[in-house]
Amino acid sequence: MSSRQVLEPKNAGETLSLVFDFASQLIVGETVSSATASCSVYSGTDASPSSVLSGSATVSGTQVTQKVTGGTAGVTYVISVAATTSDSNIITILGYLVVLPATI
Repeated sequence: MSSRQVLEPKNAGETLSLVFDFASQLIVGETVSSATASCSVYSGTDASPSSVLSGSATVSGTQVTQKVTGGTAGVTYVISVAATTSDSNIITILGYLVVLPATI
């Protein structure tokens, strides 16, 4: 099962923590045990999209947080967060992140 999330755009010079909430996709009593994130290019060009991810995804309750940094202005990235649940289900949320030119 997967869903899609549109993220607020970020400037190329910013570092942000993105929150992905899995609450609506969990059954009663099910929890998020662990999560991993990956990054790819949806549109535009970036030879190393994984460098947008800073550190590992962290789990707190039903939410997974992933820090993102940098990126290429004009590129839309897909941040894919896969959560493994206490019932051994794997649920994915895809977040679409647009990177704007860095501000001065």
